[in-house]
Amino acid sequence: MEDYENNVNLIVESGAVRALVRHLQAPQWKDDVEEPRPVEHEVEKGSAFTLGLLAIKPEHQQLIVDAGALPHLVALLKRHRDGQNSRAVNGVIRRAADAITNLAHENSSIKTRVRVEGGIPPLVELLEFTDAKVQRAAAGALRTLAFKNDENKTQIVDCNALPTLILMLRSEDTAIHYEAVGVIGNLVHSSPNIKKEVLIAGALQPVIELLSSSCPESQREAALLLGQFAAADTDCKVHIVQRGAVGPLVEMLQSPDAQLREMSAFALGRLAQDTHNQAGIAHGGGIPPLLKLLDSRNGSLQHNAAFALYGLADNEDNVADLIRVGGVQKLQDGEFIVQPTRDCVAKTLKRLEEKIHGRVLSHLLYLMRIAERSVQRRVALALAHLCSPEDQKTIFIDGNGLGILLELLESTNLKYQRDGCVALSKLAEKASSLSPVDAGPPSPISQVYLGEQYVNNPTLSDVTFVIGGKRFYAHRICLHSSSDAFRAMFDGGYKERDAKDIEIPNIRWDVFELMMRFIYTGSVDVNLEIAQDLLRAADQYLLEGLKRLCEFTIAQDIRVDNVSLMYDLSEAFNAVSLRNACILFVLENFDKLNAKTGYKDLIERILPEMHNYFVRTLERPVDADMRQ
Repeated sequence: MEDYENNVNLIVESGAVRALVRHLQAPQWKDDVEEPRPVEHEVEKGSAFTLGLLAIKPEHQQLIVDAGALPHLVALLKRHRDGQNSRAVNGVIRRAADAITNLAHENSSIKTRVRVEGGIPPLVELLEFTDAKVQRAAAGALRTLAFKNDENKTQIVDCNALPTLILMLRSEDTAIHYEAVGVIGNLVHSSPNIKKEVLIAGALQPVIELLSSSCPESQREAALLLGQFAAADTDCKVHIVQRGAVGPLVEMLQSPDAQLREMSAFALGRLAQDTHNQAGIAHGGGIPPLLKLLDSRNGSLQHNAAFALYGLADNEDNVADLIRVGGVQKLQDGEFIVQPTRDCVAKTLKRLEEKIHGRVLSHLLYLMRIAERSVQRRVALALAHLCSPEDQKTIFIDGNGLGILLELLESTNLKYQRDGCVALSKLAEKASSLSPVDAGPPSPISQVYLGEQYVNNPTLSDVTFVIGGKRFYAHRICLHSSSDAFRAMFDGGYKERDAKDIEIPNIRWDVFELMMRFIYTGSVDVNLEIAQDLLRAADQYLLEGLKRLCEFTIAQDIRVDNVSLMYDLSEAFNAVSLRNACILFVLENFDKLNAKTGYKDLIERILPEMHNYFVRTLERPVDADMRQ
């Protein structure tokens, strides 16, 4: 390649361009040279061919044009008009068209110059030429000239190119219909008026038929063109589907050719924005291959697939189909390359969430009852993320969705375990308007608070506790109203009923003092160092409010390395809020905990209480505010 470029540069630098341009003109034959003249047309053909090769390098394009090549090349396009129709004439015309294609490639000023020099009408005329190679070359030149040049587009259409181009779409010659669909695609691009003319001229059906062409390039261009036809034109979207485009497009989604997959996803994405088409695309098998394309590392391909799925999710009849094949998990777990794709996926999930009610929900509940187990799992996982709080009891208690999710935690499949934990965590988050540590139950007794000034104050004290040899002055009326334990102590048949001094053998002074401060004031700051001992004391004396404070403090310290011990602590003292916090911590930290020894045993231990937690949580009435 490097040698080739060096040779090209050497040819240009040696001044060959001007000589080649001169030879684009027919040589002056002497009068005594008889017909047929040797190598007639060959010099012009060779010059045009060489200039076309040199023009492949962008830096040479303007140099060739400035040397005056365009008028001569346009003249060569017309050489057949003098009645000559030999193989040599065909060859020179074709090379002239190819040279114009290369000169105008991605060069807007040269595209305009070709039009000014009168190059477009003869190119359009050549579309009807008998030689297929000439037709192909003329179409290739028009394709280049039409790309992002509105004036050229207009002139091509005004020269009545459309009828011939549409006939070329039906050609059995793949090279011809490939170039024809390319010209039409460039004419239509960003030109709504030309798009209307193309459709009126009858392009739609032959373009659809090209989806089944043996030429992948023609298939790709046809899919792209159908996507352009479908943009912002509802009637055309419907007509494209009615005329049989969905089947070939869905088949193209599974092609090994990445560009074919991308263009078919593009076309289906535009078609799927129409309500009438959405169910048809899904019924035609479009959902599974579109979901598979989300795994692509091609950002454009991934985005086109995501946009198509966004359209399909708008139809209630597609929601169950999306969920039953694992679409929600695919959308949630996907690694999306660009932000617009991530935004599109988020909107798709939101769109699905808004449709989980009425007949859609009934259909999903039916699947969760009768479908095979893998589908039941997908439905339960999806509903954990998408359903509204007011439907959770119906789905997960009455419909056994909870049992399906809990079953995943016992699976040997790591992904099932993770999905189950994430779903249950989401379910708990949506179900509860409280913090992860539930509020404790209110005290059954009307509380009397004497106040801070009476804590360990002998004034009016009528009972004394002895802790480690130290005396703590208290007041029966305050203790009596604080809990059932103290009321039983003073009203029952225990020895403490009439005792002035009561020995407390199993609680430290600082713990007892803090417990009494809570009884006298109704509040206390619980730090982590004392929280577990204070929890033990609060449980012993049935101080539910103090237990709640202790559980909250302890819950802040739950970690991967101590969650098992914390759960044991909650069991030992019936600390419901702490136990719930441990359950939620396990669900939220699957990846960290799963790597730890003993995780499986921990799951087996907490699973019954996890079930009870969700039953209690999901059976709670849903607040009116939450429904809104």
